[in-house]
Amino acid sequence: MSDALAGLTQPTDPDLLVGFETSDDAAVYRLTDDVAMINTIDFITPPVDDPYWFGQISAANSISDIYSMGGVPLTALNVVMFPAKHLDIGFLKEILRGGHDKVVEAGACLVGGHSVDDEEPKYGLCVNGKVHPDRIITNAGAVPGDALILTKPLGSGVLFNAVRSGKFPFQRLEQDVLPSLATLNGAAMTAALNFYLHACTDITGFGILGHLTEMAHGGNARVVVRYADLPFYQGALEMYKKGETTGSNKPNRELVARHALDLRVSLGASEEELLYDPQTSGGLLLSVPQDQAPDLIAALHAAGVAQAVAMGYVTDEPVGIVVE
Repeated sequence: MSDALAGLTQPTDPDLLVGFETSDDAAVYRLTDDVAMINTIDFITPPVDDPYWFGQISAANSISDIYSMGGVPLTALNVVMFPAKHLDIGFLKEILRGGHDKVVEAGACLVGGHSVDDEEPKYGLCVNGKVHPDRIITNAGAVPGDALILTKPLGSGVLFNAVRSGKFPFQRLEQDVLPSLATLNGAAMTAALNFYLHACTDITGFGILGHLTEMAHGGNARVVVRYADLPFYQGALEMYKKGETTGSNKPNRELVARHALDLRVSLGASEEELLYDPQTSGGLLLSVPQDQAPDLIAALHAAGVAQAVAMGYVTDEPVGIVVE
């Protein structure tokens, strides 16, 4: 998308506080001195066959962009593409029920939407939220000396494909992975906002290295990832070793290769693929002063974000990514 937008005139409205210049998670527009509006939209194809899980995960994925900007979700509109001639309307009802339940859980209002007939189901939300103009959190604020904290494991992309190919049982996915993906990132952001949070993004389709690339360039800094500290869903590495992959791994690798990547740790091919695995409704990547990281992790755990870990840091070296 960033390549497609290249060459377009950047908006000059002084009340547009966050646009598309740093590939951030949402746009932010100032309404008053005390209120700014957050706008985002996202939709996905079904990661699983179960329509209710699909609705929940997609809604959580869409709402996450509001949280990652430090905001509160207010309203949501359904975005629906559905093959009405090929699938029973009951499937659509379950998708929308899942999305509705997540919107309500987030404390927002589902206020309508739009649907079209399509060959493949797709579902998501257009979400609007609010934030104080002086308290916006972007992906571009990381500073040297910060610690990087991740709130959910990685590896869901390959597990989705492995379920489809019969290499990984859906029961394990439903038990060990789907509840995490359907969990809203609101509790994590509420905890993080009690600290000096310099930057945040959520980890989605570009994988951990793709989103770290955005954070490094946005903050004009170098980010260092400790591979041994990265959390992965059980079974993800095993699936790569068995030859499973995703359609996004290669383009994600190519995206990161355009930038300064320094791989300083010896990794097998399957271990390396995990760095490019696309996530759906992934965790927040939080950048806070190093001395606050232990207390933030404790606060996240106390808030129920049990798998939050410190997995890297930010330096003042030339822009790029180091994996050590």
